[in-house]
Amino acid sequence: MARAVPDRDAACAIAQAAAVVGDWWSLLLVRETARGRHRFDELQRELDISRKVLTERLNHLVDSGVLDKVPYQEGPVRFEYRLSDAGRALLPVLVSMQDWADRWLLGDGSLTASADERSAEAHRVHDLPGARLPRLTLPAHTGTGLDPVDADAGATVLFCYPATGRPGPLPDDWLDIPGTAGCTLENRLFREAYERFTAAGVAVRGVSTQRPDEQRAFAAAEEIPFPLLSDMDNALSAALRLPTFRAGQALRLKRAVLVVDRERTVRHVQFPVTDIPAAVETAWREGSAVASE
Repeated sequence: MARAVPDRDAACAIAQAAAVVGDWWSLLLVRETARGRHRFDELQRELDISRKVLTERLNHLVDSGVLDKVPYQEGPVRFEYRLSDAGRALLPVLVSMQDWADRWLLGDGSLTASADERSAEAHRVHDLPGARLPRLTLPAHTGTGLDPVDADAGATVLFCYPATGRPGPLPDDWLDIPGTAGCTLENRLFREAYERFTAAGVAVRGVSTQRPDEQRAFAAAEEIPFPLLSDMDNALSAALRLPTFRAGQALRLKRAVLVVDRERTVRHVQFPVTDIPAAVETAWREGSAVASE
């Protein structure tokens, strides 16, 4: 059960936050609702939690304003649980925890924008095929919000990258971090292959945690024909538990490529990406195969 905050910590925001989401099950419920699991039975099945404990934790998160309880059926009335604005504001915290554990608990503590094929984060990404991407809207460089999955395409390629150097300077020692180099090259290669992708019925979207205005300046300078989506609020990162690293006091996506079908199911992943030209060709081949089904 949630703890009451003692009087001595009443003004401590850390203590207040811990009272809401400091519990193991509460954090995992935020994780699962971010991944698109909203109903009681699917939450119980995914977490293997007792109905009593699940009911207590859901009620606590609803009372705390982290989850909204929304009816989805009448006669009898049934509810699902969705992240509120306050709950969505927790996603960067959740992704930061994942990033910290990937580096310091599951890794050797080194800072990298890549990964070993045998690492925990690589296994997590390689387990994504078959997972369904929940409906999201991410800010795009075009000035609108877009779903990461193009509903009009037979398949969508999402290529995640750390950051481009234009329009502003990258953090100090950026190129000393393994795996950071190549973001502009990757965008250019997808740009050059864009007509081949569209001819095959495959949509392309680039994703980084840079702001939309930064992406807009880069897209204009490089004449990027496809949308660049900003995951600055970590909604996509949390939904798919994508690997990140911290540089310049900001979370950055590690380079990864995903192919998603029109039903929003992840069909193919590439991670880590060490050969960018080969990754673009593989994305075209796998995306074309999915779009032709």
